[in-house]
Amino acid sequence: MIDDERLERPSIVSALSEFESRRMAVGDMRAAAVAIAIGGEPYRRRMLLTMRPSRLRAHPGQFALPGGGIDPGESAEDACLRELGEELNVHVSPHDILGRLDDYSTRSGYVITPFVVWVGDTLKQVVPNIVEVEIVYEVDASEIDIDPRFVAIPESERPVIQWPFRDSLVHAPTGAVVHQFREVVFHRRHTRVADFEQPVFAWR
Repeated sequence: MIDDERLERPSIVSALSEFESRRMAVGDMRAAAVAIAIGGEPYRRRMLLTMRPSRLRAHPGQFALPGGGIDPGESAEDACLRELGEELNVHVSPHDILGRLDDYSTRSGYVITPFVVWVGDTLKQVVPNIVEVEIVYEVDASEIDIDPRFVAIPESERPVIQWPFRDSLVHAPTGAVVHQFREVVFHRRHTRVADFEQPVFAWR
């Protein structure tokens, strides 16, 4: 495997420092935060991606980034780090938040704020909470750097975005967030993703 610098901390920090993220008003929706968590051995870094258990009431069996709702009085940053600890047993400091991407509004009533979080030189500390996480995937740079698919649906004028991941397709919001991370961090293209649609099954 060739050494890959794109997921090294200095490269990520440099790319995000050039990017101005966009915020959304929450209004009557609920605020949430997710982590694009990057770690592992040098030049072999990976991103942590999860699959939700099929028994969950909300979005069962779907791919997700670690994260969840922001509690009253809690900042988005604090919620992101709390959820990372609760779901994957990964505990890092606010200093390890490297930057943020654009907010994304979901059909199910959330405004999601994505943060890029550095989780260190090992992923051995990752222990999934079986209540919230069925599978943890370690996604390398070559798997992130894949062109998305865009699909038209009759229910919306906006295209559904699909990120091809192994033998599956990851839809928005997760697919949209990962696509923007790839665009901004790998290619220094300040691509916006708020107008990409979710599939109808995720609207509930």
